Amino acid sequence: MLDNVLQTIDDGSEQSLDGLKEFLRIPSVSTDDHYAADIRRCADWLSGTIRKLGLESQVLPTAGHPVVVARNEHKPGRPTVLFYGHYDVQPPDPFDQWTTPPFEPAIRDGAIYARGAADDKGQVWAHLQAIRAWQRHGGLPVNLTMLIEGEEEIGSGSLPSFIESHRQMLHADLAIASDTNQYARGLPAISYGLRGIVFLEITLTGPSHDLHSGIYGGSVPNVANVLTELLATLHDKQGRVAVEGFYDDVLPLTDAERQMWRKLPFDENRFAAELGMSSSQLGGETGYSTLERQWARPTCDINGMTSGYQGPGAKTIIPATASAKLSMRLVPSQDPATIARKVEQALRRRCPDTVKMEVSGVTWSPPILIPHDGAPIRAATDAYKVGFNATPTLIRCGGTLHVVPQIKSLLGIDTLLVGFGLPDDRVHSPNEKFDLDALHCGTRTAAALYQNLAGIDSFK
Repeated sequence: MLDNVLQTIDDGSEQSLDGLKEFLRIPSVSTDDHYAADIRRCADWLSGTIRKLGLESQVLPTAGHPVVVARNEHKPGRPTVLFYGHYDVQPPDPFDQWTTPPFEPAIRDGAIYARGAADDKGQVWAHLQAIRAWQRHGGLPVNLTMLIEGEEEIGSGSLPSFIESHRQMLHADLAIASDTNQYARGLPAISYGLRGIVFLEITLTGPSHDLHSGIYGGSVPNVANVLTELLATLHDKQGRVAVEGFYDDVLPLTDAERQMWRKLPFDENRFAAELGMSSSQLGGETGYSTLERQWARPTCDINGMTSGYQGPGAKTIIPATASAKLSMRLVPSQDPATIARKVEQALRRRCPDTVKMEVSGVTWSPPILIPHDGAPIRAATDAYKVGFNATPTLIRCGGTLHVVPQIKSLLGIDTLLVGFGLPDDRVHSPNEKFDLDALHCGTRTAAALYQNLAGIDSFK
């Protein structure tokens, strides 16, 4: 049966591309209220498209943006799979850096360019086309529930309460998600680990208003100066985060993992060149390779700083306030609440009492490590061999998917991360793309995966 399904996928690639273009034209930007109507329109369009495949589908409200929940006919004796994806996208700004408009999908150089092409509409679309092919040949071999949200790009804030109040509807043996990457072109990957995140913002306040730097300079604290000095204490000269207890719970890499990653075709010079740098400019925690730093070591980064005059020309002031946005990427088995507390305590201890410090906007998501030696991983490995004609490697991911730990804690199941994107897809940046080969091979992989999961007796 799978051969027939794969042939249907191969024969319908042009139709598949037309549908994806329609999906990508909807500017479903979740972070900007200006796009609220487009978010709802995208959810309705997606739900209607899924119904055309022969599945039940509905748009359900949350405290924020709606979710799309769909399911095929659930039959006894078959495993139940929960597919997760998201239909929201990042803002397209800056517009002037796009070669073609971000919501007018364009095909060039073997890829489709648009905001959301790889993250995550193109990858969701691959699964929908795999389902379409199965439906033409008697239906999917598993019980499938689909959960496609509209808030992933803003932290999935409404999803935990939705999952908790719909546990029975979302009950499954395993979750799958395609919101990650291949390791490289020609080398697909299964991600078995994700870094977590803690985010916070600090604001320093000095005088009650901005002051003339000539009249007051040297006699009052300059909060911009204080902020930069404070932030400079967060790392030592070896690139380690200089916060007491920050590394206490870090789970060390195993020798097997190190050996597996050393075999990957990683070219540090090429990696640096793609970033417009030389390899000598790369940095980080001393004693670890670049991949180890990205996948298995925690970080603390300044994401943004604001203080004083930002316009053209000079305005010589001593600013009244200064702020910084910080994020910490965490690895197993660090606890986000503990890290948030330790970082805040360290900043407060180091902040001079000549200024006032406030901490706000604290959010977090825990790291996750998925067993990578069980039946689901073997099923995905065999599916990639069918879809990409290549054996996937096992990797961790430096990024964070909030939904994976949420699914684990609320539904008690692991998530199989089978991504089809490429590292050069410029996700979150102008000229985001999704290779057409990745779309086609990902669709074939998804089709094979559903069959392979149907043959698993136990997901424990």
